[in-house]
Amino acid sequence: MTKITFIQPDGSEKQVEATDGLSLMETAVNNGVEGVTAECNGSLACATCHVVLPPELFAKLGLPEDHEDDMLDFAESGRESCSRLSCQVTVSAELDGAVIRVPGA
Repeated sequence: MTKITFIQPDGSEKQVEATDGLSLMETAVNNGVEGVTAECNGSLACATCHVVLPPELFAKLGLPEDHEDDMLDFAESGRESCSRLSCQVTVSAELDGAVIRVPGA
């Protein structure tokens, strides 16, 4: 299991054990992380699973694909330099120990 800490919009931390192979969005929703509503259920049709990765993790994972990049412009809380849609990030050992922020609106 991969351990991930989410910083929720109110500033509280929620550490979860994530299953490798699931999306970061599924992990957040399954563990009741506040602020990840995932209205489109991971179909890349909204930006309600927007998260901000640590810069080093963002660099490791690479830039978002074009469609994700376009959707990030619709993030309610505003896009940041290390923004990703959590439905497009797959949980793997690379994420173990990561602290991921869920921006507030």
